[in-house]
Amino acid sequence: MANAGIGAHAPLGKITEEEFDRTFNVKGVLFTVQPALPLLNPGATIVVIGSTASIQPPAGMSLYGGAKAAVRNIVRGWIQDIKGSGIRINVLSPGALDTESLRGALAMVQGPDAVAAAVQKIGEGNPTGRIAEPRDMGTAAVFLSGDASSFVTGIELFADGGMAQI
Repeated sequence: MANAGIGAHAPLGKITEEEFDRTFNVKGVLFTVQPALPLLNPGATIVVIGSTASIQPPAGMSLYGGAKAAVRNIVRGWIQDIKGSGIRINVLSPGALDTESLRGALAMVQGPDAVAAAVQKIGEGNPTGRIAEPRDMGTAAVFLSGDASSFVTGIELFADGGMAQI
């Protein structure tokens, strides 16, 4: 699995060059995947972590969304570059995920006392009626890595409870 990303929160007009360089980190994905290729056998799978922000960036997160969209398109190009190798590459794009990182970000924005209610509200707004758990992403990654998806490559799988579809 390859993942790089940090979400700077700044609206257009207030984005700094430092935030751009820190947030638009597609370089990390490239230089994780590229040196791994010679070590992989036919049948191997690479799962790159994206985000639903690739198609629906929240306000103030254009850099993060742009970086994740770039990752999606890089993977689409890579599957042509590795054609015939027997290696598959896909993007797994989670939506809101109940993690310490999310809870920490919510605490910074809304205050520590509002975190539980904010997480509950995120879940209630999802078509599944709940927020994703880390296990949900693990299950999706296992699917993308296993035999059940042996004819799947170059896709962006949105594991977000349907949020990217509404």
